[in-house]
Amino acid sequence: MSKHIQVMDTTLRDGEQTRGVSFSLQDKLSTAKILLTDVNVDRIEVASAKVSEGEKETVKAICAWAEKEKFLDRVEVLGFVDFGVSNDWLLSAGCRHLNLLTKGSFKHCTYQLRKKPEEHFKDVECTIDDAISKGITVNVYFEDWSNGMRDSKDYVFRFAELLSKVKINRLMLPDTLGVLNPLETKSFIEQMAEIFPLEKIDFHAHNDYGLAVANSLVAVETGATGIHCTVNGLGERTGNASLAEVVAAINDMTSFECLVDEKNLLKVSRHIEQLSGKRLPSNKPIVGNDVFTQTAGIHADGDAKGNLYVNKLDPERFGRSREYALGKLSGKASLEHNLKQLKIDLTPEQKKVVLERIIALGDKKEQVTPADLPFIISDVLKTPIQKRFEVLNCVVTSSSDKKAWASFKLKYNGSSTEKSATGDGGYAAFMNALALAAEELSLKLPVLEDYEVIIPSGGKSDAIVKTKITWEINGNEFKTIGVDSDQVMAAIKATEKMLNTIWVSKQ
Repeated sequence: MSKHIQVMDTTLRDGEQTRGVSFSLQDKLSTAKILLTDVNVDRIEVASAKVSEGEKETVKAICAWAEKEKFLDRVEVLGFVDFGVSNDWLLSAGCRHLNLLTKGSFKHCTYQLRKKPEEHFKDVECTIDDAISKGITVNVYFEDWSNGMRDSKDYVFRFAELLSKVKINRLMLPDTLGVLNPLETKSFIEQMAEIFPLEKIDFHAHNDYGLAVANSLVAVETGATGIHCTVNGLGERTGNASLAEVVAAINDMTSFECLVDEKNLLKVSRHIEQLSGKRLPSNKPIVGNDVFTQTAGIHADGDAKGNLYVNKLDPERFGRSREYALGKLSGKASLEHNLKQLKIDLTPEQKKVVLERIIALGDKKEQVTPADLPFIISDVLKTPIQKRFEVLNCVVTSSSDKKAWASFKLKYNGSSTEKSATGDGGYAAFMNALALAAEELSLKLPVLEDYEVIIPSGGKSDAIVKTKITWEINGNEFKTIGVDSDQVMAAIKATEKMLNTIWVSKQ
């Protein structure tokens, strides 16, 4: 049996069934490029046939690019038992691989199609024959297969036996409603193996009980050679199996491997987060903001003394680094790690005083980032850091029918410059003006990676707003926080802190 597990990503088809998510042509094309070239998944499912003319244009664009780059064999489209209409749609869009949606349970066949099994089987066979005659490769989905195995095994087995005798490439077994547990997954796939070759079976999990990754892992261990995933676990209801989680679990917990480039999982995750508008929880395995952050001081101490709190999920595998949070649970080891990163030397007594201040801030629920540390040190030790950059006289205006406008004076090293610019929003206008100032000062600005606004609950219009911005410069990320009653001003304060953080780090 091959050690390689095929990963089929269906973010652009099944993932788009997430409530409120719709990808444009450019969204899908850029995602397809990242998935196939950077992440290196084996296959992608990019659309459903017959949805719209716009969707056909999207598939055409993806297939034209894929053919040019020799990836066309890895692009698939969902089609239907419709007497060749889907097949012709695929051909007109330039696709050559059909994932045929059929009924994998007696109930679906009887009550949704209102057909007898023999009628449905005949229609499926005719559709497959038509596709093959037109040069299309066919994979078959058994929709509602998991319930079919629970309620109507004879139906499932008869259908699978028929397909074992026709020329299909793969049989795809979906847990359509996410109802399986790992024991059932193992048993059902073992039973399918008596009728259909395991090396041609894919498993497609949904996450209604939070078991999609576990069921996918068991499916692989039982012999399935293909697994379906979506980036960030997008999908209908609770979503599908998460690409990053499935890849890491297969690579670490089985004797099999995926050929996915783990270092680019974060890249595609953030790309889809931005396109979908579905923000990831900070504790999302592999790709969440906090998953490689140790908060408890005892953990930092154990790592410093021998990596005692480290597992196989080494952050460097995924293009990331381990962090040690600063807050009320911080210990000496957490502080020392951050001081080392910032190349700051303190005496034991100074470290004690600084740590006391950090813990006190944590007790007040104030968030402390590593970028704040030099300023906390300067305050505690009474050695003030002079602000090298200060934003003064800042004015931001917005209008319903005109672009926003921002103007400010930037004070630096005893000098100053005044800039103004327009933008699609107040903060965008400010950043455009800052770019002009940076060009004048020959200052390299970091890339804004993430922008998070935190507003206390209660609906008060004058509530204090906290804006947390993640920046990237020279491959390194850092966060700055601004607090103000005005959201844009909070972001500007975080940006001013970014400028001074860069200056301090250079010193």
